[in-house]
Amino acid sequence: MSGEVLINLTPMETRVAVVENGVLQEAFIERARRRGIVGNIYKGRVVRVLPGMQAAFVDIGLDRAAFIHAHEVMPPGTPADEQVSIAQLLHEGQALVVQVTKDPIGSKGARLTTHLSVPSRYLVYMPDSPHHGVSQRIEDDGERERLRALVEAATGEQSLEVTGGFIVRTAAEGVSLEELAGDMHFLLRLWRKVSERKVTASAPSAIYDDLPLFMRTLRDVMRDDIEKVRIDSRENHVKLLEFAEEFMPSAVERIEHYAGERPIFDLFSVEDEIQKALGRKVQLKSGGYLVIDPTEAMTTIDVNTGGYVGHRNLEETIFKTNLEAATAIARQLRLRNLGGIIIIDFIDMEDPEHQRQVLRVLEKSLERDHAKTKCTGVTELGLVQVTRKRTRESLEQTLCEACPCCHGRGTLKTPESVCYEIFREILREERAYSAETYTVLASQSVVDRLLDEESAAVADLEEFIGKTIRFQVESHYSQEQYDIVLM
Repeated sequence: MSGEVLINLTPMETRVAVVENGVLQEAFIERARRRGIVGNIYKGRVVRVLPGMQAAFVDIGLDRAAFIHAHEVMPPGTPADEQVSIAQLLHEGQALVVQVTKDPIGSKGARLTTHLSVPSRYLVYMPDSPHHGVSQRIEDDGERERLRALVEAATGEQSLEVTGGFIVRTAAEGVSLEELAGDMHFLLRLWRKVSERKVTASAPSAIYDDLPLFMRTLRDVMRDDIEKVRIDSRENHVKLLEFAEEFMPSAVERIEHYAGERPIFDLFSVEDEIQKALGRKVQLKSGGYLVIDPTEAMTTIDVNTGGYVGHRNLEETIFKTNLEAATAIARQLRLRNLGGIIIIDFIDMEDPEHQRQVLRVLEKSLERDHAKTKCTGVTELGLVQVTRKRTRESLEQTLCEACPCCHGRGTLKTPESVCYEIFREILREERAYSAETYTVLASQSVVDRLLDEESAAVADLEEFIGKTIRFQVESHYSQEQYDIVLM
């Protein structure tokens, strides 16, 4: 599998696309006014302690106070069943050094922890944890033991005092002792600077900012199968090369400045794919389709055969549609950055072997996801549950806002329904105030219906209340919006 990373930079916005085999798999968008803050470290101040929720709100200098749970304040390694009241751990007005684990999403503030860590290309340094570990994504037991031994050896060779532990990242698979030791030395130097700022900074203020998106992507996404990293900014191309030369020498030859006249995101139809990822319906090549509906609590994905009728029998048609859907769903989760609970309603399959194969394809496709995912078996209702770690806003939340007409509901009342609401409102107003005449202000579609299909009902209402009803079109009104003016 071959891949490319495309980076589009402007003063207002950074956009990154990860393309595999010519198909867009992931899109990251960061705007100057709404830069992601996951990984940033702040010196905050506790503004409210909530013993009933075992949590507290902390002011870290953002528009909304951030949220921290008691278990994120207790020392690492504390047994899960050991309960300590948040009131014993924190008090209002207390200065607290915290790290953001989840960006503010919608109306919810950022999520915090006091268990600090700083990442590099191959390692994550945890100053408060004495243990070393290896990413669970590295499955080979021999490689895990080799990397664990290298970390122990590199720790012993460091000239700086090591007081914490290291987690070996997935990208470290196959690296040498020298590369791990270089990362370790960088992280310890970085942590010394952070420690100094922890003491001198006032609250609330930022102590450590993670790398900008285009550098962070190179650090976190770069793999052996990424053949090219194209960036369309000459100035930032130089910065990216300097970063790679210091921390990722093997990536230097693959980084190039894109100077083409055609916009970089028009390559591989990235712009078109982003637009498609904002829709509910996803067409499958076979003729089937997915319907994706994010809600507050979870995301539901429905699989349909659509126009696909197959060549043999119904069970074979359903099986092939579900296999294609499993691959497409894994890609859509990455592309849309859907997190939390995802419920997938595959088309019902009678054959247990077909169910197992579809699940295997789904799990295999999810393995390439950078976010932590977990997939359950098929439930009694024929549903598959997937959980995916949510750390930042989804693509839809980043690019869209709730519709001002339906307020995010996704549907509008019909003109007929609005007409009958108006009739009921006029009757209420007549009983309460008994005005001389009534003027209805409404949208064009509603007024058209009142004067056409509902004209007989309007005449009956005028006769019933003994008053004249007039209508006026307000072009800026939505279909559901109306006002009744008493004259």
